[in-house]
Amino acid sequence: MYLKYLTLCMVALITLSTSATAKDFKLNSTDIAEGVSLTSTHVFQGFGCKGKNISPQLSWTNPPAGTKSFAITVYDPDAPTGSGWWHWNVVNIPASITSLPKGATVEKGLPKQAIQLSNDYGSSKFGGACPPPGEVHRYIFSIYALGVEKLSLPENASNALAGFMIRANSLGNAKITAIFKR
Repeated sequence: MYLKYLTLCMVALITLSTSATAKDFKLNSTDIAEGVSLTSTHVFQGFGCKGKNISPQLSWTNPPAGTKSFAITVYDPDAPTGSGWWHWNVVNIPASITSLPKGATVEKGLPKQAIQLSNDYGSSKFGGACPPPGEVHRYIFSIYALGVEKLSLPENASNALAGFMIRANSLGNAKITAIFKR
């Protein structure tokens, strides 16, 4: 009985210490903020939208212990598709990286190991906000700390598959939810 109680206590302590560390994980940006409207810099150019289609600067602090890589997603849950809209999905960012510059691409700012998946615009780069006219949409910028150095994804993996693999290997995440209306 004592051994069973001790085992339960150890599991509880490990869970609490992991949760506390994950709670300290923060996503920051000099370009976007929680609940604040995106500027035209981060709006898509096309589909009736007139923006610069540039990703915001992002930085993160206090990743959970055991982090071996990061993944970034930008998702609009309000898109009238039945499944939301994926604006950006970057995986295999090394654990040594703690920020991405504004306008990050494979050519500028993304580490060479990072992979940008195809977004719902059909492009393998950041795709800015572009909700239907008159609608306010949320744009969830998330950073995930992963317990693996590299996600094993097939070439041309869907964002749904990537999301599953990201969450299956996540040690914690942090987010900023911005909004936009046109």
